[in-house]
Amino acid sequence: MASAPSEAPPAPIEVSAVKFVVAGGFGVGKTTFIGAVSEVRPLTTEAAMTAVSDGVDDTTHVSAKTTTTVALDFGRISIDPTLILYLFGTPGQERFGFMWDDLAVGAIGGIALVDTRRIDDSFVAIDWFEARKVPFVVGVNTFDGAERFAIEEIREALGVAPEIPVLPCDARSKAEVKDVLVALVGHLAAGSGVTLDA
Repeated sequence: MASAPSEAPPAPIEVSAVKFVVAGGFGVGKTTFIGAVSEVRPLTTEAAMTAVSDGVDDTTHVSAKTTTTVALDFGRISIDPTLILYLFGTPGQERFGFMWDDLAVGAIGGIALVDTRRIDDSFVAIDWFEARKVPFVVGVNTFDGAERFAIEEIREALGVAPEIPVLPCDARSKAEVKDVLVALVGHLAAGSGVTLDA
């Protein structure tokens, strides 16, 4: 008795991974930003703030903050079955700055998250992306009660080039965080010469 021809197994799906880094100062909202869009429970390295950080970490505008990232935040988004986006968040305190370069390995783009109440804290992330030639966008986290400024005023205060997207976002809002990520993808495509179809 002849056996039925066997069907060939389906070809394996090749999956590509893309890495973005979310950087910014202490308490700017990096952990919240990643948590808003990650499809998995984000990996965080939050530790309770102790008296040791008194006088080291400026909590003037984030007085309710009781924890701090000591290594990294990590989240994942599946764009489709063949493309996965990994988000890595940097620790915000200067004393953990040595972690940033390790987190940037393999990153193709980044988000510099900004708090307009503490604009001086933003320069470290912007300078870091620029020094490593990592394309980035600026997300201006719109904290409750913070004064609102026109985007061009913020751009001028930060000294970022006109071609770098600067957009407001509420780091708690999945939709607004997605808008920032879409802007980064568009910025990357524009820089590579790839045109995006509408």
